[in-house]
Amino acid sequence: MQFKPFPELKSERLRFRKLTNEDAPAILELRSNPETMKFIPRPLLLDIEGALAHIKMINDKIDENLDINWAVTEKNSDKCIGIIGFFRTQPEHFRTELGYMILPQHKGKGYVTEGVNTLLDFAFNQLNFHSIEATIDSRHVSSERVLIKNGFTKEAHFKENFFYNNEFTDTVIYSILKRNFKK
Repeated sequence: MQFKPFPELKSERLRFRKLTNEDAPAILELRSNPETMKFIPRPLLLDIEGALAHIKMINDKIDENLDINWAVTEKNSDKCIGIIGFFRTQPEHFRTELGYMILPQHKGKGYVTEGVNTLLDFAFNQLNFHSIEATIDSRHVSSERVLIKNGFTKEAHFKENFFYNNEFTDTVIYSILKRNFKK
């Protein structure tokens, strides 16, 4: 994997570019919103400094060729409306994990489904991954729909295996193999 130069991607309605410090307000809006973070077991961001630290962590992993995330924008705008990318990458197994978030005002437009399809194409045809997984909270029905629309299949359902915010939740793992991907 080599992320230099940074691979900018495009789909029918979206552009995927590197996150910059100018995206901090959008990252803060995404990761400080209890509704957006409802199924993501991470602490809410509290301020711009936290957003800047999150952007730095993402970009450090890109610089180290470990993982990669993109800012999602509409094609005719540079404003970040979400994040999508790969983490927990296991190059020795040709496998990575997909994650995504979008601002609430952009939900229901099919952007996440379009973004996932674009990234799968890149991962399988440029990075030569063999499989991609996505781990979701079992209550996150809209995320499950996105994965199924993109050809993912359910691999596992773990009952109350994750403890966060004083509750046990179920984790579901979906995956897709390169041979099953259809652009």
